[in-house]
This record gives sequence, structure tokens and C-alpha cells, in this order.
Amino acid sequence: MKLDPVIFREYDIRGVWNEQFDAAFAKTLGRAHVTFLKKYKNIDNPTLSIGHDARLSSPEIVSALSEGIRESGGNVLRLGLITSPISYFSTFTLNVDGAFMVTGSHNPPEFNGFKISAGKSTIFGQDIQKLKEIIDNHEFLNGQGKEETLDIFPSYLSRYKEEFKKIKNIPIVLDCGNGAAGCIVRQLFESVGLTPTILFEKPDGHFPNHHPDPTVEKNLQHLIQAVKENQAVVGIGFDGDADRIGIVDHTGRMIYGDELMCLCATAVLKTAENKTIIGDVKCSDRMFDFIERAGGKPLMWKTGHSLIKQKIKDEHAPFGGEMSGHIFFADRNYGYDDALYAALRVVEILAQTGKTIPELLEDLPPAFNTPELRIDTTEEKKHTIVQRLKDEFSQPSDEYSVNLIDGIRVSFPSGWALARASNTQPVLVLRFEADTKENLNKIQKRFEDIVNPML
Repeated sequence: MKLDPVIFREYDIRGVWNEQFDAAFAKTLGRAHVTFLKKYKNIDNPTLSIGHDARLSSPEIVSALSEGIRESGGNVLRLGLITSPISYFSTFTLNVDGAFMVTGSHNPPEFNGFKISAGKSTIFGQDIQKLKEIIDNHEFLNGQGKEETLDIFPSYLSRYKEEFKKIKNIPIVLDCGNGAAGCIVRQLFESVGLTPTILFEKPDGHFPNHHPDPTVEKNLQHLIQAVKENQAVVGIGFDGDADRIGIVDHTGRMIYGDELMCLCATAVLKTAENKTIIGDVKCSDRMFDFIERAGGKPLMWKTGHSLIKQKIKDEHAPFGGEMSGHIFFADRNYGYDDALYAALRVVEILAQTGKTIPELLEDLPPAFNTPELRIDTTEEKKHTIVQRLKDEFSQPSDEYSVNLIDGIRVSFPSGWALARASNTQPVLVLRFEADTKENLNKIQKRFEDIVNPML
């Protein structure tokens, strides 16, 4: 089959299985990464871990990937069905030179793909394009590597049992969404003394109960119902590969990613020496103000889990996150996005304080806002529309301030508006927030009067 170049995305390689890529490509990609590590990292005969999520296509992809690595002289540690964060964990705790996580993340069941690590860092942007160039130029090495399997769960469980020891057992509900979280979450939570109610625990690549994206409210209805029925303190959902988290409070209200960051940042700042907290451009002004009032130094950065993770590393920041539910703890953890770990930190905060989420966020001013609005368009149009907005707000003004770090974000006295081109899809992303419903409508209309005629 002909390879679709659109699968080479900003943060990973992902597409529709057997339409946009196939097993032959997976084998080629394995070979290409061995070349990449030799050419750009000066690593010969690397050892790479491979894990996969619950998707039906994952085992076939893993086998082809392993074959390609070994044919180029690399060695393979097969970790089996794991979460993406456990793939990252392997790069910090095993003697490996990198990793592949075969996952379609929160995409529909027909998708699959690859999150790729070189050393302890996931590659993105230009490095993914370098892999494409290696494939296009057939720059492959020859060798005869070995493969072995490893059960990484005992070391993962031991690591966090030691950190959390015993948390006060409070009533909580977890929703695995039939994703990869189900392979380890019960053991993890029970190891620290928790007895959660768990929904849709069994990994199933058909995702029979709901789509595994816990940041979309329609996917949280079972969780909301279970929180109320069990009188739980919190409900926590995980996406397909368990690197993103979604939260509902004890009343069943969905908590946005930036609100969750406020909840966690307060606890992190109590012990962190470096007070820098990273948030992406989709996060609320309320969040950045809240963090500053709590003694932090908020820093707005580009959207993208790889970009936020790298910025946390560069700034030696203890904590950061995205509106999309990628949450990064670097104060006590490794600085990557592990939704199961983030869930334990949330439960720890609730258990230690004895407070509800609304009580912990009572100093966060109320606001009227939209969720992330994703408008399907074309690759060309998404950039054209953002440029048109930049032109419209290009003149200095006492009425507003402009941030161009990622797309365009315009802040008014009463709220703010964001427009950015998605890095992964032909989608225009919008978000709006204001202090009143009336002002929200005004701000949203100001952007949409420019955007809508261009769609």
C-alpha cells in the first residue's frame, strides 16, 4: 500500500491501520529508528522497549516493529500491554536507549500509531520528520538483534507503593474506558490502600462502552452516575493509553484541565523550590492568576504534550499541564504525563485535606467559558484563518493585549479569546472565556465574525 505522509504528525506517528499505514511500514519504522539513534545520538545497536495499548491491531504492529529493529542490529524488550506512561517509565528505570509505544491514544478504534522515545525523551517535530527522511532515503543498517520479554509491572508498582505508602481510603470511582489503564490500575491503587470502584476495567480495543477520551463530557456520563450512586469524593477517567486524565467532582460536575492544574499546583508549590508552573495557551487566565496568588510563577507555553514536557525540563519546573488533560509532575515524579500517577496525587490531596474539590478551588473566580472548540477545515485554511486574526489584532491597543506564542490569544479586560491551528489534524481550535455570559458572547462573536466567513 502507498504510505500516507499525513501520519507523520507533530508529536507522534498515527493514522488509520491498513489504510494509511500497515505492518510493512511498522517494520520499516523500526529500522529507521535504529538509524536515527546511530546518526543523531551516536548509539550503536540500541536496546529499545516496546509496549502497546489495547487496540486490536497492536500485536501485529509490535511484531513487525520488533522485526525491523532486530534486522538493523537493535535489541528489543517486549513489555506487552501497558500504558504510554509505563513506556516512558521504562526509559528511566531500564537499561534501554529508547522506546516505542504502539497506541492510537484517544482516537477511534481503527486508528493506531507510535509514540517514540530516544533516551528519556519522546521525539517530536523535526525529529519525526528526520525519521521520515531516513525512510524516504532507505538509510537502513543491517544486523542481527535479540528479543526478550519483560514484566515491568512489579517495578512500576514498587516505585509508587514506596512513594504513596498508604493513602487514607476515601470513596473514589475510576473509569478506564476499556483502555490500557485497566491492565494495572486496580493493582496500583490497591497497593497504596485504596479500594476504588472501577468502571470498564477490561482492556478492549472495540471500546464498547464509550469513546476513551475523558475530557469530553459526553464520555463521562457513566462516571458521573457512578460518583453519585457511590457518594464518591471524586470520579477519575483515563484515555485510551492513560496519559490524559479527566475529573468530575463529588457533585458530578466536570472539572476542566486548567481547574485540575490549580488543584494540584497549590499542593506542589508548598514543597517545591522552583515555583515555575507551565500551562498551555488554552488554559484560563484565571488559572495563571490563581497560581501567582498561590506563590507560583506561571508560564504560558505552546500546546502539545511533548512541547510542555520539554519546557518543564528546560525550566526545571516542578509541575505543568495542558487543558487537554496531560498533567506533568516533576517534583516527585519523572516529569512526563502519567494519568494514573496524577490520579493518585489528586486522591492524596483530597484525603489529606479532607476537603471537596469545590472547597479547594473556592479562591478560583467563577467564569463563563467554552470548552475547546474544534472546527474541521483544511490544512491550508486553518493557518490562513489564524493569520487573518493576527492581522486584525496587529495594531497596539489599550483595549486588549496579544500573545502569539501559539496561534493568537487576545486578552480583554473582561476575558480572552484563542485561535490556533491544530498540530495534528486539519482543525482550527478556538476557546473563549469571560467574566459574564454577555461578555463571553461579545468576545466569541468578535472572533467568529472573522472566522466563520472564511470556513
